Amino acid sequence: MAASYISVPRDLTKVKNKVMFNLTKRQLICFSLAALVGVPSFFLLKLIGSTSMAAMGMMVLMMPFFFLAMYEKHGQPLEVFMGHFIRANFIRPKVRPYKTDNYYSALIRQAQAEKEVDRIVKISEEREKKRVCNAEKSE
Repeated sequence: MAASYISVPRDLTKVKNKVMFNLTKRQLICFSLAALVGVPSFFLLKLIGSTSMAAMGMMVLMMPFFFLAMYEKHGQPLEVFMGHFIRANFIRPKVRPYKTDNYYSALIRQAQAEKEVDRIVKISEEREKKRVCNAEKSE
């Protein structure tokens, strides 16, 4: 009797449940949508042009669905990967300056703020003294 061995992957998180025809549910849905778009387009394009042109048009229309079904990078499907790509390259700013907020810089800002407050208080005290002196002179 011959022994049969089954290879078991080390990382079981990458194993996907197969639903039918050794395809996942995601792949079945995407292939079904591709067929729903591709087959009618083939017959419509065949009325307009030749069979080879209709077949090429059908393939062009079906390819995005196949990519959605099959492409995966780092465990992420195509739409998630494309969302990250678009966000990183087009939506977020290109230059992100590095800013630190350490204790030393906070102390410097606090000291500058206190100097500014002292200056404002000094100016207001001088104005008050001038006002009082002018009021005494006018009496």
